[in-house]
Amino acid sequence: MKLILLGAPGAGKGTQAAVISERYHIPQISTGNIIRAALKSGTEMGLKAKSFIDAGQLVPDEVVIGIIRERLAEDDCKDGFILDGFPRTIPQAEALDEMDIEIDKVIDIEVADDVIVNRLSGRRVCEKCGRPYHTESLKPKVEGVCDDCAGALIQRKDDHPDTVKSRLDIYHKETEPLKDYYEKQGKLYVVEGASSVEETTRLTFEALEA
Repeated sequence: MKLILLGAPGAGKGTQAAVISERYHIPQISTGNIIRAALKSGTEMGLKAKSFIDAGQLVPDEVVIGIIRERLAEDDCKDGFILDGFPRTIPQAEALDEMDIEIDKVIDIEVADDVIVNRLSGRRVCEKCGRPYHTESLKPKVEGVCDDCAGALIQRKDDHPDTVKSRLDIYHKETEPLKDYYEKQGKLYVVEGASSVEETTRLTFEALEA
């Protein structure tokens, strides 16, 4: 089963990808993770990516696509995979099509922007041990203090409401057009993100088995 997961930042793609990976015994391929792995292993594409990262620049499409191509050629992808975070744009989707890889289904997890802003902006993390918290759903025993090590709880810059809204704007502009792209191919399945992870998982598997 060759899958793509779509969804805005904070929609829960990574969580669902991990569950799907475990059930179907296929690798979850996250763009960020494989770029880090390519950097570490020093592949040709990894070295190209490093030159851009070291210069403080975004890794260009042709390098990201090259890294994806290398990863999908590995043995553990023979029986399928889950792409989480790729493609992000129409040109990336077209490049994937040109690899002669037949994607079976594209699962789009839909969550309203205001829910995502609330979900992400409520996240806190211990600056000492990294334990995660949430101002609504995962509160510490003492406000602002880690239960484990008494470290201060901080809000990451990425989780600030203005940053979240900016990331959502980029998603709607650059990635959301992929829904039409894959719908025209008859591969798009929309899952309405539920309030609980378990319910979203149930709906995701319903879509996969449809």
